[in-house]
Amino acid sequence: MSFTSDPATRQAFITGLRDLADYLDQHPLIPVPANRTDIYLAAQPIDHGGRTQVDCFAWQLGVTATDNRDLTGHYETARFFGPVGYRMLALSAARITVYQADAALNGLLDTWT
Repeated sequence: MSFTSDPATRQAFITGLRDLADYLDQHPLIPVPANRTDIYLAAQPIDHGGRTQVDCFAWQLGVTATDNRDLTGHYETARFFGPVGYRMLALSAARITVYQADAALNGLLDTWT
C-alpha cells in the first residue's frame, strides 16, 4: 500500500469516509463490524526508512510508536476514533521473509511481490 499527503487525494479519501458514514447512518440494516476496525498504512520496511515513517505518523497523530520488533517484527502506531483505528505499520526484514514464505505456501505470493 502506498500513501500520500496530496491534497486532492486526501480530500477524496475524507469525502469517501464521510459518504460511507452517511450511507451507513441512513441504512440501519447494513451490518458493521462488531468490534474494532483498523485502517492500515504500510510503511517501508523498518530497515529502509519505515521506522522514521511510523515515528513521523505517530507525531502527527499525537501518539507514540510501539516497538515490537523483538517479539513480532512490527514497529507500529495507532490512534483510535471510537472503534476505528488509524494505523501505520513497518515490518522487519525477518518478518517480511516469514510473511512471504507463508504466502508462497498458501498460493498468495503474488500479493507480496
